[in-house]
Amino acid sequence: MTSQAADGPDTVAASRRSKISREREQEFFDAVLEQIRECGYEAVTMEGVAASTRCSKSTLYRQWKTKPQFVVAALRARRKARFAGIDTGSLADDLREAARTAGRWSLNDTKLLQALGHAVTQDADLAKALREALVDPEIAALKEMLQRGVERGEITADNPALAYIPAQMFGVVRARPVVDGEYADPDYLVGFVEAAVLPALGLT
Repeated sequence: MTSQAADGPDTVAASRRSKISREREQEFFDAVLEQIRECGYEAVTMEGVAASTRCSKSTLYRQWKTKPQFVVAALRARRKARFAGIDTGSLADDLREAARTAGRWSLNDTKLLQALGHAVTQDADLAKALREALVDPEIAALKEMLQRGVERGEITADNPALAYIPAQMFGVVRARPVVDGEYADPDYLVGFVEAAVLPALGLT
């Protein structure tokens, strides 16, 4: 029996994957997500990503057997909370800083969400990965931010606006390109927080 046969298929597959460095893998992930933003999900192919990253398409297919699996892996590799670490000691200032942070990445993320819009309705794994990468970490960080405000006594736990703040913050980022034809930049989002979010919470 060969060593590969003794190890089993899972071990062999892991060995093949290990030949690609983390840095190289991230190049593939960056390339597929950028092509999705620019061309749309349906237009992106494994062959096109291979050409843009100067690798063989067999390398990509060996790692990720289908385009959906490849895109899911790329999205999951992005998973991080960009609102995490925002803690100014004031809920109002935390929300302003969250708005600035959202404005800095709203162009790339909004284009990605728009480009994946139809595909995620057809693929549950893709939809789950998109939420895990771009939505869930930020909602969790916003909820922690609001809870700190409650604990400091800045707002009451029964304030009815609390439940709607995450949807407001994400909704305005998605809606502005449709309503105004422009992406929500930091100045726009800070203005939104000061005009709509803080008054709803009874803050200034």
